[in-house]
Amino acid sequence: MISVALADDQPLVRMGLRVLIESEDDLDLAGEAENGRQAVELARRTRPDVILMDIRMPQVDGIAALRMIVGDPSLAGVRVIMLTTFELDEYVFEALQAGAAGFLIKDTEPADMLRAIRLVAAGESLLSPSVTRRVIESFASRSPIRKKHPQLSQLTDREREVLALIGEGLSNDEIAERLVVSRATARTHVSRAMIKLRARDRAQLVVIAYQSGLVR
Repeated sequence: MISVALADDQPLVRMGLRVLIESEDDLDLAGEAENGRQAVELARRTRPDVILMDIRMPQVDGIAALRMIVGDPSLAGVRVIMLTTFELDEYVFEALQAGAAGFLIKDTEPADMLRAIRLVAAGESLLSPSVTRRVIESFASRSPIRKKHPQLSQLTDREREVLALIGEGLSNDEIAERLVVSRATARTHVSRAMIKLRARDRAQLVVIAYQSGLVR
């Protein structure tokens, strides 16, 4: 059973998500919050597998709440999907830097929303290659600051190459094709890079690749 918590200041949005979650046998509603402060309290009280959290909320916004959750060692297993009204919300890149597992548009099709919840609960990153490219193009280019990750030197040349390709938005299949290796080999390189860089998920690898200057 996958435990899901909701955090959104709009009652109608929460109601729609609640109905969707309660319609599935493998999902369980952990609770609801209408602002970031309540979301953090809810996370600490129920420790859900996944939180669907609006980026923009009163009192404490979604980004601040996300940072509190990611920074709490007792909530290490809690994964946060940020919800936004616009596909390229100005806070999306900031959310990925803060440790979000990915983001969804509020009017996402119900089937895609459910798939996203299950995907993130399984430890995957919810950031499609096409969205990755748009995020990098729209937000990363605004900041010329380059800050290499302290563990970047631990990567092999091939792992660094794979990290750059992740930053470009390539999937494991595309990386395998580009490097002429098997998909399993590509996946292994991705996993090792994630472990060495202590990244929570693939989304954070994208951020690290950009900030380290591997993506231009």
